Amino acid sequence: MLEGKALLDRARALSDQPEDLIARACGYVGPSGRVLRKSFHKALVAAKGYPVPEASAGRSAAAPGPGKGRQAEFRTRVHGNGNLLIGNAYTRRLGLQPGQEFRIELQRDSRSIRLLPLQDGEFPEGEASDDTA
Repeated sequence: MLEGKALLDRARALSDQPEDLIARACGYVGPSGRVLRKSFHKALVAAKGYPVPEASAGRSAAAPGPGKGRQAEFRTRVHGNGNLLIGNAYTRRLGLQPGQEFRIELQRDSRSIRLLPLQDGEFPEGEASDDTA
């Protein structure tokens, strides 16, 4: 990734091009091939001689330390199609693994849902395996 005078010179030379192409030409591309716009803009500001704060955007001086990223809210809502999504932050916290199966138990009086882990070969009440059909 270019910085300083080299960044400014390259950006000026490509000033008639789209911003994403300029950022790519200056090396501001992530491992997945996505353009790193924020890093590119910060580098341009720094190259122009303006101070760039070290803390990530959206953080105040009252909240020092490394950023925590997106946090689990412990809230969800029923989507328009009737689905209820539980994100990977929650399944990861519970140590759940892809492919694990659960029986869904509805608690009508409290309007809550319980997930009960199934053991290998176990089927919920009233369901049969594909082998017995």
